[in-house]
Amino acid sequence: MEAAVQTDEIRTRTAALMPRLLEQLEELVAIPSLAFPGSPPEPMTQMVDTLVRMFREVGFTDARPMPVPHGYPPIYGEIPGPEGSPTVVLYAHYDVQPAPPEQGWTSDPWTPTRKGDGRIYGRGAADDKSGVVSLLGTLGVFEGAPPCTVRLVLEGMEETESNLEEFVLAHPDLFDADVFVVCDMGNLHVGEPALTTVLRGDVACVVTVRTLEHPLHSGVFGGPAPDAMMALARLLSSLQDEAGDVAVQGVTRTDWGGGEFTEADFRQGADLLEGVALSGTGPIAARLWARPSISAIGVDMTSVAGSSNVLVPQASAKVSMRIVPGTDPEVELDALVAHLRSHAPWGAQVEVERTKAAPGFTCRTDGPVYAAAREAMAEAFGRPVVEAGCGGSIPLLRTLAQVAPRAEFVLWGPEDVARSRIHASDESVDPAEIAGIVAAQALLLQRLGSW
Repeated sequence: MEAAVQTDEIRTRTAALMPRLLEQLEELVAIPSLAFPGSPPEPMTQMVDTLVRMFREVGFTDARPMPVPHGYPPIYGEIPGPEGSPTVVLYAHYDVQPAPPEQGWTSDPWTPTRKGDGRIYGRGAADDKSGVVSLLGTLGVFEGAPPCTVRLVLEGMEETESNLEEFVLAHPDLFDADVFVVCDMGNLHVGEPALTTVLRGDVACVVTVRTLEHPLHSGVFGGPAPDAMMALARLLSSLQDEAGDVAVQGVTRTDWGGGEFTEADFRQGADLLEGVALSGTGPIAARLWARPSISAIGVDMTSVAGSSNVLVPQASAKVSMRIVPGTDPEVELDALVAHLRSHAPWGAQVEVERTKAAPGFTCRTDGPVYAAAREAMAEAFGRPVVEAGCGGSIPLLRTLAQVAPRAEFVLWGPEDVARSRIHASDESVDPAEIAGIVAAQALLLQRLGSW
C-alpha cells in the first residue's frame, strides 16, 4: 500500500475515532486525579481503574498498575509486534495540577466544558489527559494490533514527587526500547506541527538574609537599622538587569534557531495584566528555550495579617533558575550561589542552601526515528514541522536514556502552547490537535513497523 493511501486511511480512521476519544477525555477530566499530599486518594484509584479498562479495550490486555514503594502506581502494558520489529514505549501521565478557585476559572475545572471556540475546558484537558486519549486513539487506529512492539507507561506522579525514575531503574528490562514517544508536549499554535527538541534544566536554592539579632521597633530603630526583608528585596532585584535579563555572571546563554513564538501569541497564553511589559531582550523563543530565566518562587517572613511595627531580622526566599540545555547544572548553580553571597546590601549576612540541580535535555535530531517522526507529523498536519523547546525540565528523560542508550526520543502532544494554559485557570485543548497527534503517532508506528 502506498504511503499516501496509508495516510488517507489513518486520517479516516482517526476522524471516526474522535467522537469516542472526546467522550473519554471528558470522562477523565471529570476525575480530580490529584497526587499531591493531602488530596483524597479515591479519585486517583478511580482514575487507575478507568485507564486500565480503557487501555485493555484498545489492545493492552495486560494493562495493570505496577507496584511501587510509595505514591500512586504507573500503569504498564505491552502489545508484542512482529518478530524483529522495533520496540516503542508510549508515555503520558494521568495526574494533574490543583485547580483552586483563586486561579480565576470561568467554568468548573472538574466539569469538562465545550465553549464557543470549540475547545474543551477543564483541569487536565490538555496536561496531560489529552495525551492519554491520544495514545488510546493511536492504538484504536490499528484496532489493537500495531505494526511493532508497543509498551505503555502512564505515570501517576508527574506533577509532584515522581516515583517513575526509581521504577525505571528497578525494572530496566521494561524500558529496553528503541523509541520513547512522550505525548506530553504541544505545538506552538493550533495546526502548526512542532517537535520539541530541547528542555531547559532547573536549579534552585533557598537564600536567607539576616540583619538583626532580634526584631526591633520600626519607629525607634528604623532608618539606621537595616530591615532584612528590604535587604532581601534588593538582593533579589540584583539577579536581573533593568531589561529583565538574568544578571548572574557566569550563567550560560545561547541562541535559538527553531520555531518562533510571537509576542502577541505569548501574551495571549500568559494573560499579562494590561500595561505590563515583557521582561528580557531578544526573540521570545530564545528567551523561553535558549536563555536562563530566574524567579523568586517563595518567600518566608512575617505575614501581612501578622505584621506589626517591627523591623524584620531575617527573611528567606526560594530562587529558581531555568538553565540552558547542555550545561552543567552544578556549575550554573555555583554561579547563582556566588552572586547571592556577593551582592547582599549593607553587609547583611547571607546563607544559601542548594536544593536542586537538574540538567536540561536535548533530543537527538540526526537519527532515523527523528526523521520518521518529522515526516509523520508533517503528513498528519499537512504542513512543515518546526522545532520547539520546552521551559520545563523532565528528569525522567535522562533516566530513560540511561537504561536504553540506543533509543531515540520523540516529544510531541496536543497541548498547544499559545492557548492551552496548562497549570493555570481555564486550561483547554483543541480537539483538532488531538486528532493531529493521533494520526502522527499512527503514521510513525507504521513507518517503524516497516523497518
